[in-house]
Amino acid sequence: MIKILAIDDREDNLIVIQAMLKTLLPQCTVMTASSGMEGIEKARSESPDTILLDVKMPVMDGFETCRRLRSDEKTRHIPVIMLTAIANSPANRKQGLESGADAFMAKPIDEGELIAQVQAMLRIKRSEDKLRYERDALEKMVQERTMELRESLEGVERLLEQTIQVLANTVETKDPYTAGHQMRTADIATSIAKEMNADHEMIKGIYMAAMIHDIGKINIPAEILNKPGKINDTEFSLIKEHPLIGAQIIEPIEFPWPIGRIILQHHERLDGSGYPNGLKGHEILMEAKILGVADVMEAMWSHRPYRAAKSIQDTIEELETYKGIRYDPQIVDVALGLFRKGKISSENQFSNVQSFIS
Repeated sequence: MIKILAIDDREDNLIVIQAMLKTLLPQCTVMTASSGMEGIEKARSESPDTILLDVKMPVMDGFETCRRLRSDEKTRHIPVIMLTAIANSPANRKQGLESGADAFMAKPIDEGELIAQVQAMLRIKRSEDKLRYERDALEKMVQERTMELRESLEGVERLLEQTIQVLANTVETKDPYTAGHQMRTADIATSIAKEMNADHEMIKGIYMAAMIHDIGKINIPAEILNKPGKINDTEFSLIKEHPLIGAQIIEPIEFPWPIGRIILQHHERLDGSGYPNGLKGHEILMEAKILGVADVMEAMWSHRPYRAAKSIQDTIEELETYKGIRYDPQIVDVALGLFRKGKISSENQFSNVQSFIS
């Protein structure tokens, strides 16, 4: 049975929402709460599949309620749709998204849009529940096996690779348009590292980091990641947080490579124009510089909801124009050399990664 929690301080609004949902989604159970605090308590005790949250409420408004839901381990994974009669302005949408909402709808509520949004949130929750179950099962397996494999470096590394794969799958479920992007980027990055005669451990660290370099996007609302058309400044500011979020997600995992720092720095640039920390030159790990160039190449070659794939010439011009400015000149020369030799291409057959991990 699908459980939906509606939080609104007005009884008449709750009655309308209940009637709407029971008519259009008869298989659902609708619970109600008349305040933010009551809604948080019910969310903790009942674990609804989706929350419909009014913004304008006394004592605790919807933004604060959403922030508290997101800060609680028991409720942080529940999708939240904000419903509001206030102006649906960029500032209000930004505040809603920053508080942790997954979608933002204006009142009066359109039945078709509401049901479509609820069904979308239910699909996301089912996918994320499945991934959490798989992750928890994997973590349990790791815990059980750690004692047995403590003396075996090969066994430990195999478990780490499985963890990396689960994390990579998590991103691709949230953002289907970048499905395969991390694998293709890993292929390019490891090819560059090998050509630069990097040692085996450095190459493996680059491979591991590349496979999950966008894991932080799991915390970016799906409506932004999958948005057709141009992304605005507010939405891009949220997307720019993904390296920091990614580093925080994998921080508890003890890797023998600087995976967290590589993920954190893969959008930093030599001239300080990158993000999230505006690092320059030697402040950036070599592994992150290599991953950054590989990421740019693969991203430009790939279609995105907001733009078509760029041409090969566009990619070459980007790297040549900003060589020594944004991108390490040695890495750019190696990358373009491999491309011209046909050892990496926009077709991205994963040959290098497959041979590396086999």
